[in-house]
Parts: sequence; structure tokens; C-alpha cells
Amino acid sequence: MKKLLILFLLSSFIASCVPATQIPQTEVVNVYATSAAGPWLTELYTCANNLSVTLIITADEPDIILRVGEPEIIVSPGYQIDEEEILIVTNRESPVQNLTLAEVRDLFAQGNESAQVWVYASGADVQVVFDQLVMKGRSVTTFAKLAATPQQMSDLLNAEKDAVGILPKHWKAGTVRDVYSAGTVPVLAITNEEPQGAVLNLISCLQK
Repeated sequence: MKKLLILFLLSSFIASCVPATQIPQTEVVNVYATSAAGPWLTELYTCANNLSVTLIITADEPDIILRVGEPEIIVSPGYQIDEEEILIVTNRESPVQNLTLAEVRDLFAQGNESAQVWVYASGADVQVVFDQLVMKGRSVTTFAKLAATPQQMSDLLNAEKDAVGILPKHWKAGTVRDVYSAGTVPVLAITNEEPQGAVLNLISCLQK
């Protein structure tokens, strides 16, 4: 009995001397991407995986916001991670052919009997960019219809013969035809403060 007690005490002493396995602490970063910037979330996840960072997708005070184009008012640090071309796109069977800047502006401001204009909500990043590059202070026609996301816009342009809309090049798919390029704009990672730690490492990874 004494031998068993001694062996038990000895094993307990040895176990107490062995350091516990250190579990690495994973940093957590809150991120949000506009629907237009969705393609860059894949790259962000790859970066996070390589850096052992956990991403939480949330619109509630994110550490990083991914968006297409510059906001109308810049109050936070922003870093270019890529670029995107903004296109005016029609259905393959649409009578609308290649357009000039003036013709695009008139089409979206006044409408057209042979074309149904599709736009985004006024605060959407792609719409902000379109207004900056094309409309330049003119309002979009009240006859325009709203697409919630670039994916929905792409689906509509492929499905409806008279549809004309605004589409980031990364979202162009199917048999649609672009009739005007509004220009190329930066894809930005915006932070609520100067990036440090995991946030800095993620942005640096996206810029490579």
C-alpha cells in the first residue's frame, strides 16, 4: 500500500513539473466587404489562413472594410489593394451599341424607349463611382430600376433583352456586352485607425 502511495505521489510530482502545452493565440479581425468587393474576400481569407488570423464578417465596427472606389468623404485611412474597371453593359440582344460618355450620361439621366436602365442604391460603392465618373452632378432617371448587388445586375443583364446597367468587370459573366468603360478605380481596404498587428499584416498580404 505504501509503495502504491509513493508511486502515486511521484507521478503527480512529475506531472506537475511538465509544462502545459502552449496553445497559440489566434488574432481575430472583424471585416466587411461591399457586395462589389466580394471577390477580394477570397484573397483576404487566404491571407488570414497563412497568417493564422481568424476573420469575422460583420458590418458592426469592422477593422477592415473592402470597397470599390473612393468614398465621397474620406475620414479613415485607405490602402489600395487592387483595381477594378467599371463598365456599362447590355444584354447581347440589346439594340444599344457602343456609347460615348455623353451618350451614357443622357441614357442614364433621361432613359430610352428601347432600353431599361438598371442602377444601384445611391450609397452603393459602384453607384458612387459611376456618379463621379459619368453623371457628374446629374441625377439618374426616375424610370431606372434598382439592382441590389452586382451579382443580381449580372443576372438581369443576361436575362432581359432591353437591360442596360453598371457592372464591375470582375462580375461580368455570360453573354453580355460592354458598350462603354467608365474607367478604372482602386479597390480599397479602409481601416478605422492606422493599421497595426494582424490588420497591418493582412493589408500587406493583400497588396502583394
